[in-house]
Amino acid sequence: MAAFLGDVLDPAQSHGALLLQITGVAPDAVRKAAEQALDGLPQWQIRWRLDGFRPGNRTENGRGLARNPFHFTEGYGNPATAAAVTERAAVAAGQGEPAWAIGGSYQVVRIIRLATDFWDRDTVREQERIIGRRRDGRWLDGTPSTEQPAFTADPHGTITPLDAHVRRAAPDRRHPPPLVRRGYNYHHGPDDQGLIFSCFQRDLKKGFEAVQHRLQGEAMAKYALTVGGGYFFVPPPGDSWLDALT
Repeated sequence: MAAFLGDVLDPAQSHGALLLQITGVAPDAVRKAAEQALDGLPQWQIRWRLDGFRPGNRTENGRGLARNPFHFTEGYGNPATAAAVTERAAVAAGQGEPAWAIGGSYQVVRIIRLATDFWDRDTVREQERIIGRRRDGRWLDGTPSTEQPAFTADPHGTITPLDAHVRRAAPDRRHPPPLVRRGYNYHHGPDDQGLIFSCFQRDLKKGFEAVQHRLQGEAMAKYALTVGGGYFFVPPPGDSWLDALT
């Protein structure tokens, strides 16, 4: 993963040969599983490690939602059906990928430190204009969270600013970015807290990288600093892909 404009990547929190992600509903069980998985590995082989959590984690209308450190709910932009998730996230035949990769997914992880104290000094109205949504998920023009806003009816950004996060990320809501998000919060103290951004896609350039380039110059940039993460490939279900690597 290359550094994008505004990134300050810490080598100690970036990249790696293998990403192991362990999730569950009981934090103690997750920590125990992580310790068991890493038991026996020399410390120098563990490049970085980060604990995450999803406050307000729930499913609504088929979408997995959670509250980020800026007090906004994330996940409304994800598809609502398993078929649509596969369409956005899974490598398909005909992409030029090897046969063993079909059904797998490219995962992007970004460790984003958030200036929450700075953010909380703004009014809720200003925060909503920076994000481009209400805290409850509704669009700024009053459109429900489950529907698409009419950005074309607001060409000058009077209602939803042109540099709002959601408008930069997906200016044409009829054709959302071909990726699926699944982020986690992290908290290592008052000066080190933020978001473990994670998304899955079949094509990095058309998915994450296209969005990231559009986000340059967004109003939220002064509140966020990406310090780590990397690109990884999630193999397809089953073990047949192992044969291709041996």
